[in-house]
Amino acid sequence: MLTVKELSAFLNTVAPYDTQCGWDNSGLLCGDPAKEVRCAAFALDLTSETLSMAKDAGADVLVTHHPVIFQPKRRLLSDDPVWALCRSGLAAVSVHTPWDCAEGGVSDVLCGLLGLEHVRPVPTEETAVPMVRLGDCAPCAPQAFAKRVAAALGTTVQLVPGRDPIRSVAVCGGAGMDFFFDAVAAGADAYVTGEAKHHELLAAADSGKTLVAAGHFATEAPSMAALQTRVQAAFPALRTVLLPQTDPVTFVPAEG
Repeated sequence: MLTVKELSAFLNTVAPYDTQCGWDNSGLLCGDPAKEVRCAAFALDLTSETLSMAKDAGADVLVTHHPVIFQPKRRLLSDDPVWALCRSGLAAVSVHTPWDCAEGGVSDVLCGLLGLEHVRPVPTEETAVPMVRLGDCAPCAPQAFAKRVAAALGTTVQLVPGRDPIRSVAVCGGAGMDFFFDAVAAGADAYVTGEAKHHELLAAADSGKTLVAAGHFATEAPSMAALQTRVQAAFPALRTVLLPQTDPVTFVPAEG
């Protein structure tokens, strides 16, 4: 019999919880550690929708990237997904920044989708285990590279074009702009992350390096299938379900 505690312990070997950033909240966040797990569901986020799908699938635990309990809660009301989670009896395990850092995790999956070669980690001061990856690609212009990223992730991207052809690319899924200049210092001609604020876009433009912001969801969601595969391989008798989830952002073009 596989328990919630044992599944969480396995995830801790794949993406060790002690590698999480100080502001993070990864690990077993809700549920009975002794509960038997016959079906595990996977999703980027625990929302009212993914929780409902997990219940319909007969899941005993929902494994997510983003923590459903992130900051301290002063109250817990009926419209909060955590309220519904507690009432459902499902357990919730989150592997957030540990999965960003992990071998085969968010950044490595992103490198694979972009076809990068000779991938290596980029050390940063904020994380004990490197979260950023740097890889090589066939030389191309910034516009062509941005189109390649958009096609690989099936999304619309923001581009700050650099001055030079792109031969080396650094990646960090999600909100990774804190590491932009670490990537530049490591030799990256281009940096791919999920999102960037206006002042960060301006700083990237001043640097002369290419920045592609491809969306928080688009840069992280593909990694959940990889995590499901790791769990399924470790526990062949376990039924696993990857829940369909779509980007909450819709891009609306101008008419005419």
